[in-house]
Amino acid sequence: MIRTLFETPSAYRPSEADMAAPVPPVRAVLFDFSNTLFRMIPLETWLRRVGRASGRLALLDEPGAGTEISRQLRTAFRLPRVVALQQGRDLSRDRHWQAMSGWWQHVDFLRGAEDVAYRELTAPDAWAPYPDTGPTLRALRSRGLRVAIVSDFAWDLRTHLVHHGMDTLIDSCVISCEHGREKPDPQLFFTACADLGTEPRATLMVGDNPVRDGGATVCGLRTYILPAEDRTGERGLADVLRLLPGGRPHRG
Repeated sequence: MIRTLFETPSAYRPSEADMAAPVPPVRAVLFDFSNTLFRMIPLETWLRRVGRASGRLALLDEPGAGTEISRQLRTAFRLPRVVALQQGRDLSRDRHWQAMSGWWQHVDFLRGAEDVAYRELTAPDAWAPYPDTGPTLRALRSRGLRVAIVSDFAWDLRTHLVHHGMDTLIDSCVISCEHGREKPDPQLFFTACADLGTEPRATLMVGDNPVRDGGATVCGLRTYILPAEDRTGERGLADVLRLLPGGRPHRG
């Protein structure tokens, strides 16, 4: 049967009955990790940690040092060779290390200290939750919803959840480096739904990338995309709660 003039690409094929029935209520929520639930510590903090561990801390106290390092990082990231290294970097820790070290070797302060820089990047406390991450996850738990993380990440992000005492608020983690796939590969979303025991059509994906996280729509999930901005305060996750059964944001 032809339903529409133009076919919509989809990796999910609901039945005719599903298509005619009411949309099921959301029973589970999938979250992106980086810049959705957690963010990396500020650049200045990371640089000082690298400087302290590598014996280069005094260099950061020179006039204009921070500004120059930031400039070199931005300039190097646009180099064709560095851009090429970023492709598929979250498929494995080795590829991510190559991408980062290949970038940092063009920055005077980091050149020769790539190992230290990477260790500080992946330290348990190098990533921190937004102020509204904990309250939102606890609100979902109190409503009986299942929660998973679906993330393009090159190492085990659970170490950051454990460090901040949030591992008990997450039922499953589907991480690109553990599956050899990156979003928007449908298999990552389907795996998360299977882990939670929920239908894709009864699942909400929350992220900040319309291409990678928005790819959940072709799997039958509803999707909520946050603004792609470098938030330092609340991320705006309370708005997610308005989309769920109950409809009111949780306070506290």
